[in-house]
Formats: sequence, structure tokens, C-alpha cells
Amino acid sequence: MTRLRIGYVGAGFMAQKVHLPNLGLIDEVELIALAEARPRLGEKVRDRFRIPHLYASHHELIADDRVQAVAVSADYALQGEIARDALAAGKDVFMEKPMAVSIDQADRLLEAERRTGARLMVGYMKRYDAGNELAKSYVDRYRASGELRAVTFVRNHGFCGDWVSGLDAPMEVTDEPKPPAPQQAPAWLPADQVGHYLGYLQQYAHNVNLVRWFLDAGDAVRVRQVDLDDDGFTGVVVLEVAGVRVVIESGQVSHYRWDEHTQVYFEHGWVKAWAPPLLLRNAPAEVEVYRAGEAQEFIRPLPRPAWSWSYKREMEHFVAAVRHGTPFRSSAEDTRTDVRLFEEIYRQHLGLGEG
Repeated sequence: MTRLRIGYVGAGFMAQKVHLPNLGLIDEVELIALAEARPRLGEKVRDRFRIPHLYASHHELIADDRVQAVAVSADYALQGEIARDALAAGKDVFMEKPMAVSIDQADRLLEAERRTGARLMVGYMKRYDAGNELAKSYVDRYRASGELRAVTFVRNHGFCGDWVSGLDAPMEVTDEPKPPAPQQAPAWLPADQVGHYLGYLQQYAHNVNLVRWFLDAGDAVRVRQVDLDDDGFTGVVVLEVAGVRVVIESGQVSHYRWDEHTQVYFEHGWVKAWAPPLLLRNAPAEVEVYRAGEAQEFIRPLPRPAWSWSYKREMEHFVAAVRHGTPFRSSAEDTRTDVRLFEEIYRQHLGLGEG
């Protein structure tokens, strides 16, 4: 099978530090085009990564018939609009999470998928972490066998920290201003809450998405209680995920690593995964399994591959799924649920009732 010809939109931090280097390491990829509105930055990044074609806008890149699939990382709302344009042109798309900043924007993306048959994968890299895959395999095993009885509770704790971890990939910069981005948000959201909402959505979309995946919940999720501070970020949210109570603990701490873990409790034990700092390469989540009851044992199984980076593995998944026509693990239809939930969380936080 021929290599997948990908065009990348955006030449900012995530493009240069993460996605462009990873694409260059995947044998099945031919990175043939870059779109960047800042011309001098575009030239520098094109030269560094030896990308044959440079375009001033995503419209020009999408119009290039040689480009089979598009990857994009941009401002939260802007990347959704770029992804929709690419889908409308029949290109399969990889985009950073969240897929949208509102249900309205998410539904426009899904409609573009339906019209053309092109597909969108959202970059929830935690689903592609080898440690999280291992943790989920234990959760699946114990739910199916009943060895540890029923799932009783899930706790996700995310207080952040140093997410960059000294990543030393080169970064081209210029003094060119970033292009203006649309100031989209849910229509009902007060203007003074937009920044809080986007910050919370950007950070904790990962966490909500991960617990939904651990429990194979799909859209069977509702918001039970919200207790956030005035910053709209710090506090506790209680969800019901596939019939299980799930607590999302959010906040910040000046930690040199990354303070995040997810713990699935059964009647007779638990499965726990500690998240590595996001940009710490080749360090998957650590896993602990505790069997209570009569066994009373802890195990610390190692994922395979033991040294791997979730960001590279998610891009490998995208490439393989496009080339072979297989489903995306984090499809647009699935991840729409996250957008719905965050609107509901903020409605409750602000006391605005149901939509």
C-alpha cells in the first residue's frame, strides 16, 4: 500500500514540538504540505521538516489533490472550523482535542462527515497511552469475569503540574502576530465566563474522555453535581458514567511532574493508572492492580511497549485507520459527548439550568 500523503495545518507549539516530528518517524506517511498564515514562520518550519509544499492558508492546502488527509492544531475554536472545511472537501482529518467548543460546532463537524464520508479523529492521546491500554484491559477483564465483583466508583484526580517536562525539540519562532481566531463559545455562555469555560474544557476534556473509555460508556453519561470555585476550574464534578458514580477532581499545583491518576474501584479491589507528564516522551502511564477479598495482592504490570509515547501512538493509529479503513478509537461521534458534558457542567456551575 502506498504511503499516506498528509498535509499539516499550523506551525505552532504542538505542531513543531509533537506532531510534525512524530509524522516524520512514521514510515507509512509522506508529509507533503504545510499551511501557515505567518509566512516567515511557515518558511522556517517547512525548511526544518523538509516539507515540499507551503501554503498561506488551509483552504489552499485542502485544494491540493495530492493531499489525502489533513492534520491540524490551532486555536480551540479555529481548529474546528479548519477541520470542517477539510471534511467538506472529502479529506480525513486528525485534530487536537477538544473537537469543538460548543455542541453547535460539534454538530457541524458531524454533518460534514455525513455529507462526504470523510472521517474525523480527535487527538485524545490518553486513549493511546500503552499504560492506559493495559489498565483498561484489566478493567475489561474484571468486569467480564466478575472476579472483583461490580465496579462501585471511579476517581479521576488531575491537579496538573509541569506538562512540558523539558522537551527539547527545536522551536522556530518569528515576531509575526498569530492570525485572528474566531471567538466562539456556546451561545448561552456569558461573555465574562468564556475564558474560564475554555480553560476548563481544554484541560479536563482529556479526563472525562478517559473515564468514559475505561467504562465503555459511549454517550451514557450525565452530570450529577458540580462544585467549582469562582475560577470555574478548581473543584469537583460528579458524573454518572454507564451507571457508575465518577468524580473528577480539578485544580492546580506547582508540581515538577504531573499530578493525575485514575482509579476504578471494584467491590474487591481496584485498577489504578498514574498519568505521566504530557510531553514526557517514552513514559507511558504506570499501572497498579489490587486484588482484595481472599487474594490480597498488589501487582504492578508493565505495558507493552514499555517505552512509548502516547502522542506518537495516536498518530500511528490515525495513519493506520485511514490507510485500512478501520474505525478511529476517538471518533468525532464518540467525542461529541465530551462537548455536551462540558456545556452541561458549566450550565450547572453558573446555575443556568438545562439547555
